[in-house]
Amino acid sequence: MTDGIRASVCMATYRGAAYVAEQIESIVAQLGPDDELVIVDDCSPDDTRAVIVETVARLGESRVLLTSTDRNVGYVRAFETAIRRARGRYVFLSDQDDVWTPGRHEAMIAGLSDSLVVAANHSILGRNGARLWYPPLTARQSGRWWANLFAVMIGYRPYFGCAMGFRREAIDGGILPIPSYLHESHDVWIAIVGNVWRSIRHLEDVVVERRLHDSNQTPLGIRGLGTILRARAVFARLIVEAARRRRARVSARRRDAAGS
Repeated sequence: MTDGIRASVCMATYRGAAYVAEQIESIVAQLGPDDELVIVDDCSPDDTRAVIVETVARLGESRVLLTSTDRNVGYVRAFETAIRRARGRYVFLSDQDDVWTPGRHEAMIAGLSDSLVVAANHSILGRNGARLWYPPLTARQSGRWWANLFAVMIGYRPYFGCAMGFRREAIDGGILPIPSYLHESHDVWIAIVGNVWRSIRHLEDVVVERRLHDSNQTPLGIRGLGTILRARAVFARLIVEAARRRRARVSARRRDAAGS
């Protein structure tokens, strides 16, 4: 149920005390009166939670919902918890240490007007618009679902959760539950769902500046061959799972239509 909430921004935090206040400020500056920010702190051992509480109080915010896990479950499960608690028609993901670019929120909502999933580009904070080596997402790729899936398999599509969102209709039986064997790359899973379901839109806008540092929860740098091959095997498994869920959703709709 949306409870009248238009959009939910889901953030997972862990050891984020150094940067989370700046990120919260950049997000709430763009939220409308019917939006919310859902934060799940993954049992941080530092004062991340205290910084969040202080920031929310200083900003006088009533649109921020903060909860904590009982134990450290990892960022994928923390994001899943946040998504389950989100009430909005549109759901967006946010890392704890980035900065949203002006106009991002409304641009992403507009991108979901006719698609289940939206994905946009990012730049590197403090580097004057510089990006990682990945080629940027382009609008003309949006309908090239199989090409996008192939690019995912070879690691050539920059799908990053901090620059992604989806409609509520994509959650149950689609994005959630996140497969239990997935311990990283939840953003790739969301992108796979959008492409397998043939409903993803690429925005060419840069919607977030990513902060790169030694404490990033998502892995940085080039990985070994064995790690890469294992990841690709997981991606192939995810594609099969997304296709299975899509078939199940189509079959259920057909049964409902026949019953009515």
